[in-house]
Amino acid sequence: MKNIILMGECMVELRRDVNGVIAQSFAGDVYNAGVYLKRTCPSINVQLASQVGSDTLSEQMLAAFTDEDIDSSLVLQDPQRMPGLYWVNTDASGERSFLYWRESAAARWQVENYDAAYIEKLKQADIFFFSGISIAIIQPEHRERFWEVVRELKESGVKIAFDPNYRPKLWKSVEDTKAQYDIAFSLSDIALPGVEDFDMLYGLSDFAAVETFLAPYNINEQVIKDGPNGVVVIEDSTRTFITITPVENVVDTTSAGDSFNGAYLGSRMTGGTIEAAVASAAKMAGTVIQYPGAIIPKSV
Repeated sequence: MKNIILMGECMVELRRDVNGVIAQSFAGDVYNAGVYLKRTCPSINVQLASQVGSDTLSEQMLAAFTDEDIDSSLVLQDPQRMPGLYWVNTDASGERSFLYWRESAAARWQVENYDAAYIEKLKQADIFFFSGISIAIIQPEHRERFWEVVRELKESGVKIAFDPNYRPKLWKSVEDTKAQYDIAFSLSDIALPGVEDFDMLYGLSDFAAVETFLAPYNINEQVIKDGPNGVVVIEDSTRTFITITPVENVVDTTSAGDSFNGAYLGSRMTGGTIEAAVASAAKMAGTVIQYPGAIIPKSV
């Protein structure tokens, strides 16, 4: 069985539903990707590497992982801390904005608990996936340890996959972000950047500019996303541009990129071609943005 480990943070999500009632669920970029990966490719073992608390919400979160058939054996529990929380607002066009309470979230301290036995379990993955948010929430003093672990995984044959997923408010400075992303890109076998992220961070606003930026890193598989403007995939120096059919009924874009990542990686892990993987990913993302919240009903 193929195995992917997604490292990062799952949070408590709060939002108002169509009736104005506050709805509570669980979400986070790598967790969202894992959910949609598992839903599209149930034969893959999907593991979450994270840390939660020992409180009631944490127990409910673990139960949600089980309900989505996400393997939580790598989810650590901190007796002193709780999960982070965020409130999401969406405007009339479906664009979202967030308010966060995550400064003392248990996931921020997970790396300090990565002992030798834990790392050996990480080495069982075919792919180890993390995002810019995954790096940003790690306590700064633990980041060098994280990179040591990633290097050890790569040397053991695990493919490293990275989505920059840039969130400015999570970082001390642009310079700090760029330094961490430089390490991430240098270790990546698969990169899944969005043009929007590159525009915000590097001032690069089109496919060609992003391709030029990534060229020196020797990343085997690059999946450059630009929403309805299409996707460019570069594999072994072969460039493929794939058009995307825009979705008219956009309700909530919260998990668009996450669901794309999950479906794309799942398709590729099960032998899908570049074109098939992007088609599956675009279909999933197009469905997700027509429903409120990061995780849509299983019945959809």
